[in-house]
Amino acid sequence: MPARRIAMLLAACALGAPASASAATAPDTGGAAAPPPDAPLLAPRGVLVGETATFKGTLGTRYAGRTVRIGRLDARKDAWVDVAQATVGADGTYAARWTADVAGRMRVHLVRGGRATAAVSEPAPEAGVTVYRRAVASWYGPGFYGRRTACGKRMTKRLLGVAHRTLPCGTPVELAYGGATITVPVVDRGPFKKGRRWDLTAATAKALGFTFTDTIGAVRVG
Repeated sequence: MPARRIAMLLAACALGAPASASAATAPDTGGAAAPPPDAPLLAPRGVLVGETATFKGTLGTRYAGRTVRIGRLDARKDAWVDVAQATVGADGTYAARWTADVAGRMRVHLVRGGRATAAVSEPAPEAGVTVYRRAVASWYGPGFYGRRTACGKRMTKRLLGVAHRTLPCGTPVELAYGGATITVPVVDRGPFKKGRRWDLTAATAKALGFTFTDTIGAVRVG
């Protein structure tokens, strides 16, 4: 199997790894403790737009047969929006699936019956999931060290950042590749080759284990 295909499969597996409702979403390299198996809400750490996010949990046998809903917070409307629902099984567990249709860092919660569009202040188990856009990226550095970027940064082997054609300088962007994630600012303009959306600095590429032009997950987070 080609190395490129293997790398993409590994990235997909990493994006689907579950995270606990009580754990904060790490923007860099992960390393969070394994979630408890009986947590009421487990969410994938990240998925790509168009892929399925599976939310799981254990509520106990007293909830068997009941419908549960997963809602995501629409920050613009300051309201919860239903994205998935499931029926709790005889063993007290459930699995609700959502085909991600919007990118960003999402706040989701579990509603044990009723609608997920209740007031934002409603107490409910919560989790975070990042939805990335699929994009082709490259990396650069050698030949540019010592020069100033279009955003006024001095290019060095240690400069963490990414180049984009239009996003304002300093805009934070979260990148995911090969099981690693990192949040870096826009520090330059580019890439200028057709079909490529991001150009990672050498330090950013190294942090992600990114060594050749490939598909990554990326999303603006600020």
